[in-house]
Amino acid sequence: MTTDTAPIESWRDRWSGQAEGVVVLDLGEQPASDLFPHPTDPTPDPRYRMRMVFSPVSGLLQLEDDPTTPEEVMGVEPAALVRQAELCVTDADAAGFVIPGSRVLHYPSPHGGSWHAQLEPFHLVEVTDGDADLIVDVHGMMHDADQKAAFTQRRDQLSDDGVVLFMIHDASAIVREGMWNALKNGHFAYYTAPAMVRMADEIGLVAVGAWTYPLYNNGTTMLAFAKKGGRWGSEQAPSVTALIEQETALGVLDPQRVIDSLHTALVDSVAAIRAYLDGARAQGLTVAGYGAASRTAALLTSADVTTADVAMIADASTAKHGRTMPGTRIPIVSPDDLVAARPDRVLLFISDLLPEVRRAMPGIEENGGRWVVVDPVPTEVEPQ
Repeated sequence: MTTDTAPIESWRDRWSGQAEGVVVLDLGEQPASDLFPHPTDPTPDPRYRMRMVFSPVSGLLQLEDDPTTPEEVMGVEPAALVRQAELCVTDADAAGFVIPGSRVLHYPSPHGGSWHAQLEPFHLVEVTDGDADLIVDVHGMMHDADQKAAFTQRRDQLSDDGVVLFMIHDASAIVREGMWNALKNGHFAYYTAPAMVRMADEIGLVAVGAWTYPLYNNGTTMLAFAKKGGRWGSEQAPSVTALIEQETALGVLDPQRVIDSLHTALVDSVAAIRAYLDGARAQGLTVAGYGAASRTAALLTSADVTTADVAMIADASTAKHGRTMPGTRIPIVSPDDLVAARPDRVLLFISDLLPEVRRAMPGIEENGGRWVVVDPVPTEVEPQ
């Protein structure tokens, strides 16, 4: 794989519209990550080419193409996301961005993460269109295929003295930690601070704040933008400058460094998952999983996991119970069903959930089972 920029079929940068791009991650043929088929649905599940492209024009990491039709089965908002929302609102309030009684516009995300409850004490007036004093986007804009149109829409809905807050799964952490399975259908853009600030500057916004949090392996960031020349001035906040310098030094604007990180992580994690499951089968251990998330699908498919390796995957979302994982057709069950099955090992596909799932399902360890964090290499957790 090289880093020579060249047109990629009909692909265009979702910001600039230009054709120059570099494929930095290729997962081959994958089932639709947001499709959770019923057991009686015809097989095999359709598969599509899934690749991540870096644009040297915008600096944006993005999904090359998505021919699928989204079927978002809403998940249950985990305690980790609720706590994250509390931290973000606290920081935004301390910065002076949350003004009691002002107008707020929420951009929804199919993954949850709403700040409605956390902002309720401020008695904000909710609007569905501009002019808004505060715009909250929690993992929302990444679902827009046309990134420039989406960002411009948010700018146009912002009052002259207002602020738009973005909560993003920072792509710098994806690169740093090798989280290759973050690539999924419906997620058209993966933001780094340098790229997002560059995009904002182009449409007349200035970055007035940046905060980072430990969610997703220290990969969650809140960025604040305001219109240039308004109440917040036209100077970029020092916290933003520091974050841009940090991420640039990491190599997020260097496609070869992105390739080296993600491709190496893909190869290593697939090998590690296969070795772990083959070893468990050789020992006669029963293995189940927890977290029927969309990013779990590529991990299972890439490692050729079958129902002979993982008997079931539990999830808190009742909408997913009775369905299956795409491609592998591993059954999705309730947490109660998981505990009742008394598995020897439970693969946890979202590491941030470990504290809450251990509290919610003490029966796993009480029955002699062990949690195994797969993020994305299997690591057994010592029993409490």
